[in-house]
Amino acid sequence: MASILYKWLIVFSLTGFISTHHPIFVSVTEINHNAANKSLEISCKIFTDDLEQTLRQQNKIRVDLLNPASKQAMNVLVNNYIQKHLQLKVDDKDVVLEFVGFEQQEEGIISFFEVKNIAMVKKLDVTNTILYESRPQQMQIIHVMVNGERKSSRLNNPDEKASFQFAPKP
Repeated sequence: MASILYKWLIVFSLTGFISTHHPIFVSVTEINHNAANKSLEISCKIFTDDLEQTLRQQNKIRVDLLNPASKQAMNVLVNNYIQKHLQLKVDDKDVVLEFVGFEQQEEGIISFFEVKNIAMVKKLDVTNTILYESRPQQMQIIHVMVNGERKSSRLNNPDEKASFQFAPKP
């Protein structure tokens, strides 16, 4: 009986440790071309604890992304950070990401951006260095959807650029 209890204690201890100290460092960026609205819709999911720690280190202030009382201040921090570390070029032209907001989902923060006046995408270049300065083992997963065609890429720190080509829709 004691050995069964001991085994369960180990399992619960490990589960608690893994859930608070995740073993991989990854962000997932999804970029969707919305042809009807002529826009790019961008979402970027990052582990909450990693993002908070990085924002704390860079800004030397208290960071609590889950506290609604400081939502406006946190919006500014998240927007500034992502804008600095995620750049897009559409058909060799730099585009400006417009911050929509962020929300918590499971153990991550998802930030949302939009780029307006994008009628068509033939080539999309992505530069992504999110958390590279604080996580040497950081990995970026990038998914792009244009004209119903989905392409993906993975970047491992220090790799920061991915390029996607799409045929025009007939």
